Amino acid sequence: MPEQVCGAAAAAATGEGLSPPRYASRAAVASWIFFDWAAQPFFTLVTTFVYAPYFASHVAADAVRGQELWGYATAAAGLTIALLSPVLGAIADASGRRKPWIAAFGVLLVIGSTLLWFGRPGEPSATALVLVAFAIGTIGAEFATVFNNAMMPTLVPPERIGRLSGTGWATGYVGGMVSLVITLGLLAASPDTGLTLLGFKPLFGLDAASHAGDRLSGPLSALWFMVFVLPMFLITPDHAAKHPASAAIRHGLASLRATLGELPHNRRVALFLIANMIYADGLVALFAFGGIYAAGTFGWSTIEIGVFGILLTITGTLGAWLGGKLDDAFGPRAVIIASLIVLMGAAIAILSIGRDHIGFVFAVAPPNPGDGLYAAPAEKAYVALGLLIGLAAGPVQAASRSLLIRVAPPARITQYFGLFALSGKVTSFMGPLMVGLVTGITMSQKAGMAVLVAFFAVGLTLLVRSRAR
Repeated sequence: MPEQVCGAAAAAATGEGLSPPRYASRAAVASWIFFDWAAQPFFTLVTTFVYAPYFASHVAADAVRGQELWGYATAAAGLTIALLSPVLGAIADASGRRKPWIAAFGVLLVIGSTLLWFGRPGEPSATALVLVAFAIGTIGAEFATVFNNAMMPTLVPPERIGRLSGTGWATGYVGGMVSLVITLGLLAASPDTGLTLLGFKPLFGLDAASHAGDRLSGPLSALWFMVFVLPMFLITPDHAAKHPASAAIRHGLASLRATLGELPHNRRVALFLIANMIYADGLVALFAFGGIYAAGTFGWSTIEIGVFGILLTITGTLGAWLGGKLDDAFGPRAVIIASLIVLMGAAIAILSIGRDHIGFVFAVAPPNPGDGLYAAPAEKAYVALGLLIGLAAGPVQAASRSLLIRVAPPARITQYFGLFALSGKVTSFMGPLMVGLVTGITMSQKAGMAVLVAFFAVGLTLLVRSRAR
């Protein structure tokens, strides 16, 4: 049976069996990769390019207040994930199974995404519902990803982990891009023209004036996940069951206490997790507020932000795929360091751009209505830097989970992915929270985004000091 094959591989990897590891079939690996395809539209459509800018521009009182509130919601979800992910990961390692956890948190993703439909423009009463629904969906998506990541070591040999991780991220980017094209080309229309990006009337009679196409990005993300996650559930082997629920809780918590106790003595893992804690926080906030920042700075609509998202996703796909190959060739740590340097430089450059200037002091013509897509010089510079960010972000994300697999004990891989999620989330509420607070205090989106540069710089410094390979 498939689960017995996966269990044998795990046992061999941990020294519990005498036979060499038996890894999953190509169909099982491809089905696992489709999880990234299934989950990515939530991050592409809701978190970044469609719903978040729509919320800031049309549901919240104004873009500044919208960025502030979105930051608080993201922070609340991040804090919840940070507190619970190591505990749930340890329990999952003790129970052996991963798929039941993915299914349970997938339900939260679906519920939260679907409820976003009710965030109508100009209705202040909808604000609280949208923020709660977004937090629920984020918790579901992030936790499901934790347990999906933990399946990786039993799917392919160690020398192919980097390629598997990079291919998964690249596939996810493509899934996000396809969902974005569908949304912009067929569903979300300009309130001014009533037409989509491709010049069509929205499908299903969606009302452009009420931004029905933008709001549908939530339910579409839910439906997309339900359909495309099925191959993973049906074909990819799960770990063999170890303990019943009550025993799994006891064993899991005891194992977690042991892991936390030994972590201070494992310098390379501890430094990596702390570094990931910092730079992942910067990435979360960068993607969460990139579209909102562009909407506030240039007045971009959903169409303009969406096209930008498509272009960024293309470079993200390429970056993740190339990053996987570079990971296997040079090691994940080198890939992460190089990518963080690029991200830090691009973030600084973006902060130097305004509606009527580039590089802080060089005046340029501001955008004017009717000039065309990204016609202003500042818009072109923002798009170019966004493409560079996409090229660097994919390798950071893919190589980070690859590096963890190379340094963590195989028998406790899920709880280490729980710690990995903890390190990526324990301060992830701080990044959005700092963006929200600084934005609210200064009433400046630029000042709020400036705090992200520090996250990349500190994370890079800690990773350089680590000796993990």
